[in-house]
Amino acid sequence: MVLEATMIVVDNSEASRNGDYLPNRFSAQSEAVSLVFNAKTSSNPESAVGLMSMAGTGPTVLTTPTTNFGTLLSGLHDTKIKGHVRLGTAISVAMLALKHRANKSQRQRIVVLICSELDQKFGDKNDTDKELIKLAKKCKKNNVSVDFVAFGDALESNTKSILERFIEAVGGSSGEGNHLAVIPPGPGLLSDSLITTPIVSVSGDVGQGSSGMEGVETGGAGGAGGFEFGVDPSADPELAMALRMSMEEEQNRLERERRAREEQERQNADRMETITEEGQGQQSANGEGQDGDASKQPRVEEDKQD
Repeated sequence: MVLEATMIVVDNSEASRNGDYLPNRFSAQSEAVSLVFNAKTSSNPESAVGLMSMAGTGPTVLTTPTTNFGTLLSGLHDTKIKGHVRLGTAISVAMLALKHRANKSQRQRIVVLICSELDQKFGDKNDTDKELIKLAKKCKKNNVSVDFVAFGDALESNTKSILERFIEAVGGSSGEGNHLAVIPPGPGLLSDSLITTPIVSVSGDVGQGSSGMEGVETGGAGGAGGFEFGVDPSADPELAMALRMSMEEEQNRLERERRAREEQERQNADRMETITEEGQGQQSANGEGQDGDASKQPRVEEDKQD
C-alpha cells in the first residue's frame, strides 16, 4: 500500500459556477475531493490529504495534509468562488506544502482539479507553456507526482495540450505514475467518471502507461476494463462504489475482530499469569507453615532419651 501525502488543488474560479456538471462545477469538485480522500486513506490509513484553491486573490492552502476528512470539508466550505486560475503558482505552493509534511516517508502527490481555460489575459506569467514545462521538470526532480482532472473549459484544445505536455515532462519519477483524466460532460457525476481512472484506483494499474496517460481519458459513459470486482464501474458506478464500500466495511470488520481477539488473548494471558503467581505464593506459604510446625514437634529419639 502506497504511503502518500497528497495536496488536492480545486478550481474556485468564476468558471466553476457553470452548471454543465451536476449540480455545478465546484460542487462536482467537492464530490471528487471526497472520492480522492477516501481512495488515498483507504489504500493506506497513514496517508494524508491536504486541500488548496488556485483562484481568487491567489492560490491558498486551505488545509495541510491531514487524515481528518472533516477538516477538508471545512476548507471547502470556506472557499470563495471568484477570479481566475493561477495553475503554475498553485502547483508551486502545493509543492512547498508537501515539502513541510510531517511524515517525510510519505510520497508526494498533487491532484489538480481544473475546469478553467488557461488564458494569458486571465492567468499569470507562470501559466505559459514554457513555464509550466519548467515547473513539471522541477516536480520530477523533487519526486512529486502530479495528476490532472480536466473538465469544463479545460477541455479546450490549447489547455488540454498544455496539460498533456506537463504530464509528459513530469514523467513517472516517483514510481507511481502521473495521470491526466479528461472528463467531458455527461449524465453522471464527475466522481462517477473519476472512479474509473488510476487517480483513485486502489491498485493503480488501470490503463497506466509509462507516464500514466494511456487509457485515462474517460467520459460519462467511458469504461475501464479489469475492474477489481468484475464490474464495469462506468456502466454501473453506483454498484461499483457499493461493492468497494462493502469490501472496505468487511476489511474493517475483520480488523476489529482481529484486534478484539488479540485483546481477549492478552487478557486471558494476564489472568493465567496472575493465577499462577497466586498459586505459587500459596504453595510457598503452605510449605513454610509445614516446616514451622515440624520444627515444633519433638523427635522420637529425643523422647526416648528423656
